Amino acid sequence: MANDQLKPIASLLLFLNFCMYLIVTAIGGWAINSAINHGFIIGPELQLPAHFTPVFFPIGNFATGFFVLFALIAGAVGAASAIAGFNHIRFWKYSSLQPAVSSAITAWLLTLLAMGLACKEIVLEGRNAKLRTMEAFLIILSVTELVYILVIHGGSSSPTEQERRTSYMI
Repeated sequence: MANDQLKPIASLLLFLNFCMYLIVTAIGGWAINSAINHGFIIGPELQLPAHFTPVFFPIGNFATGFFVLFALIAGAVGAASAIAGFNHIRFWKYSSLQPAVSSAITAWLLTLLAMGLACKEIVLEGRNAKLRTMEAFLIILSVTELVYILVIHGGSSSPTEQERRTSYMI
């Protein structure tokens, strides 16, 4: 059977990651709402500004639009992967490990992408406190999600004889 000593650590990391992904998603939703409400309104007689991008966000710098979009995607996928992780924590079997790990790795890679854009946004400066909070959460999540993946891999064991027989029947 799996190493049950790592189960409480995995549960704590999963709950922490789930809460942080929800916060990232909430702040990302606020940023998109703010961009929609305060974006450029172009009429028939108006010209586009010289530095206008299709992903324009009036609350940050030139990297903010891409950062917010990828952070929102990473937050949604991360929260969804936590649901698969809760299922794995509940059963703690080899058969529940594969969906939990595959969705966690996908969420981690999207988090790394959003973290890279957060680093670019930090370099360009000129952002508000909510964006700084989202950057910090994504940087922390890139580490805690990796630790969670390593912990559930460390707590896994090979499939039992029963799991081997049923997987061949499918």
